[in-house]
Amino acid sequence: QVQLVESGGGLVQPGGSLRLSCAASGIIFSMYAMAWYRQAPGKQRELVAHITSTGRTDYADSVKGRFAITRDNAKKMVYLQMNSLKPEDTAFYYCNVVWRSTPYWGQGTQVTVSS
Repeated sequence: QVQLVESGGGLVQPGGSLRLSCAASGIIFSMYAMAWYRQAPGKQRELVAHITSTGRTDYADSVKGRFAITRDNAKKMVYLQMNSLKPEDTAFYYCNVVWRSTPYWGQGTQVTVSS
């Protein structure tokens, strides 16, 4: 079955950086677009970054210029490099893939930006 496992979250000071990783299994990874979402307490889950199977990327306005999504098809991994982090980036971050019209999510990884 489809499995997504995130890692790399943690506590970081404002202005710092983190790199999130997502390991995928159960799909022909190279064929599918991947995405990162986040959900802060009391807020709806929102799309942060998206990468197509061919490597085209798109970002939420709030993270453009600070975050970068990449993928390694050989390793079946997708990454989210987060720079210049702000307190408002604090959230649970989730990896996502839509496989056979069904969205799949990982368990999430917590990112806390605080001094």
